[in-house]
Amino acid sequence: MLSNIFIKTEKQKKWLDLLHQFEEKFKSKSAEIDELSIFPLENVKDLVGIGYASLTLPLELGGEGFSVYDMVLLQETLASYDANTALSMGWSLGVVGELYEKSLWKKDKLDFFANEVINGALINRSASEAQTGSPTRGGRPGTTAVKNGDTWVINGRKIFTTASPVLSYFLTSAWIEEKEKVGFFLINRSLDGVSIEETWDVVSMRGTSSNDLLLDNVVVHESDLVELPEFASGGKINGWLLHIPATYLGVAQAARDYAVNFANTHSPNSLNGPIAQLPNVQQLIGEIDLELTKARFVIYGAASSYDNEATRHLLTNEVSVAKHIVTNSAITIVDKAMRLVGAKSLQRTNPLQRYYRDVRAGLHNPPMDDMTIKKLALTALEEEKNKNN
Repeated sequence: MLSNIFIKTEKQKKWLDLLHQFEEKFKSKSAEIDELSIFPLENVKDLVGIGYASLTLPLELGGEGFSVYDMVLLQETLASYDANTALSMGWSLGVVGELYEKSLWKKDKLDFFANEVINGALINRSASEAQTGSPTRGGRPGTTAVKNGDTWVINGRKIFTTASPVLSYFLTSAWIEEKEKVGFFLINRSLDGVSIEETWDVVSMRGTSSNDLLLDNVVVHESDLVELPEFASGGKINGWLLHIPATYLGVAQAARDYAVNFANTHSPNSLNGPIAQLPNVQQLIGEIDLELTKARFVIYGAASSYDNEATRHLLTNEVSVAKHIVTNSAITIVDKAMRLVGAKSLQRTNPLQRYYRDVRAGLHNPPMDDMTIKKLALTALEEEKNKNN
């Protein structure tokens, strides 16, 4: 599993030990979660029960004050137990971390929400829509917010609302016509007009319940408009999104462990011993661990640079690059694990076929590969132009 060189503090070790107590329980349910496309509700309850939801909340507000690096460490481990649970929790951890690191809301709202998180509240951004695709591509949301006295009336439909069964709050983007801007509203799921339509029917990450969020004349207070462009503070780079590749790195680790165990225990009668003695099997294992090591150093390097205030402002595309490299390495690792195991890896009872489907989902989480490559090119061209000027 995770190399000890990445575990740097006693606090990290303590929380990894806490997670370890759920390893067998979470692993034992993964196949059923996938097969029946059911949300891992009990897993999430277990994690909320030990305070996992408040890990990225600052210490002074009652949380654990975990950094991006700390979050990645735990999320990778959790994902090796169950990817659906990890991604569902990761979105909330990442949003909370970003909110408080960058002070995105007014202080009274942040203080209020900190208390909600301490009491187990989970949150996710709801920004994607069928007509606009990923919000990272700049499409204007069809969801609208109209001012009515000291309230806002919100109408629209959001897609890909991961962890929809357990979210307490939806941080929802909407077009505000009178301001000609996109704003984010904090919407409590208990409000009238808020509902979930179960539309999630995919072959990857089937247990995340990334359903549609429906907003039908939802009335929120004026103060629930928590984010506008002029409110923004801090840098544009968001290291908390590294929870996404951390999830797929955990899946890759699980695939690697299965393949290595298979190599050590599978002994066809054509051999005098297990297949681990075969050069082609050793080649595949070596290539798997090479990819895993590369991916791990990239993601933890990016996380460390982001957490360090002396280097954070120097970052340009490193977080996006880490997501690109780790996600594609995870796909390669699972593919090689399946080649090693052979046709048995395609059996529905074999976890490798689930890992194979799950890591593909990473390609469609933000930022997408083509956007990362384009930004790298534009950055290089701009730097060269500025140098010549």
